[in-house]
This record gives sequence, structure tokens and C-alpha cells, in this order.
Amino acid sequence: MNVRWVQGLAEDLPAVAPGPYRLVTFGQSFHWTDEQQVAETVYDMLEPGGALALIVHTVTGRPRPPDPGVPAIPYDEIKALVEKYLGSTRRAGHGTVPARTHRFEDVLGRTRFGVPQQFFVPGIPDLLRDSESVLSGYLSLSSSAPHLFGNRLDDFAGEVRALLASRSAEGIFWDWPGDTEVVMARKPD
Repeated sequence: MNVRWVQGLAEDLPAVAPGPYRLVTFGQSFHWTDEQQVAETVYDMLEPGGALALIVHTVTGRPRPPDPGVPAIPYDEIKALVEKYLGSTRRAGHGTVPARTHRFEDVLGRTRFGVPQQFFVPGIPDLLRDSESVLSGYLSLSSSAPHLFGNRLDDFAGEVRALLASRSAEGIFWDWPGDTEVVMARKPD
């Protein structure tokens, strides 16, 4: 196997990793790029018949599996706590998250790729997480990273822990991340 790791921004392509490639993937990250510019650059980097795959978790509109008998993570209430501490504007790093009003399919449809294919792989239906894993999951997000809370991080963590304790005496929660959506665009042979 021939693997080489390169660190760089998608907007720095092709200079940081010129290719050619059979497959280029973005896992839960394409929305952080200049999407149309990056898609056109990737198109040029692909060998004929190559593909671009955008991989994301999708909950909205997907059939929800039956719960495994433990409480679901109270996402809406935790989101309200994040907003209480950080405000309603979603943060990311040291800036903000722009409102997303378009779909990947629409962006790719305006490039040389044309209309992409879309398919779904069923998500994990019985994922269980403990309270600390739920809290850590929120603190791993760019929109609620620890540095954003400043000296109020311990207060936020305490409120999340109290909320979770009130919802599950065992501290175990069901987490359904949604189905894995793959948006696949191909360069013609």
C-alpha cells in the first residue's frame, strides 16, 4: 500500500497534493470549504472515471430505528444550554458558522461534475453512550469547543451533567447519529 499523509487546506489543492486520484473524500468537512472552487479543483485532480465522495450523517427525513429501551440524548435541551452560555449565533473556532441554505447536490450540479448520485447506508441503531461521552461529544464540536466557554466551562459542564443525571439514573443514553449519506460525483471516463 502506498500512503502519504499531507496536511493542508482544501483551497490549497492541488499544490499540497497534486494527484491524480481515483477517489477524493470529504467526511463531514466539505461545508467548511469554498465548495464550488474546491469541487472544480478536485475534478481536475481526478483521473478519468474518478469520483468525489462527500460523506455526512443525515437524521432529517430518515426512518428512525426503534430505541433500545434507554433514554435518548436530550439534544434540544443540551443545545439550549449551549445557547445559554454562548448565544444563539453558532460559533466555530474563533469565528461563527455561516447559515447553510444549500445542498451539496446543488453545488456539485453547478460544476463540471453535474448532478451527483446520492445514497444512504443505515446508521448504527443501538449506539449507547454514557453521560461523560455525551458531554465530551459536545465539547468536541467546533460550535461548543471548550475554549469558547472561557471561565464558564465548568459551569456549563455541571449543568449538562445535572441534566443528564435527571434523565437517566444509570447515566446511559441512546444515540442515533442518523444514516450515513454519500453524495458521489464522477468525472467521465
